[in-house]
Amino acid sequence: MLNELLELDSRRYVTPAAFVFVYIGLGDKDQAFDWLEKAYTEHSYNMAYLKAFPMNDPLRSDPKFDDLLRRIGLPR
Repeated sequence: MLNELLELDSRRYVTPAAFVFVYIGLGDKDQAFDWLEKAYTEHSYNMAYLKAFPMNDPLRSDPKFDDLLRRIGLPR
């Protein structure tokens, strides 16, 4: 899946959220946060749902998640 997304991203825009979910599934939280930062920088509409997506559960205990919530203006 990751290779397919990377290949697709080389031809057209792929939302950073797609990469976030793949990296969460792979257990690579650092890469997931890197892509969340990219989504934040791009003002991705997905950031509005950061707290609502259950797939983000593995990231919630990390202080970087709280920092990101704060920066986008969502309460913890």
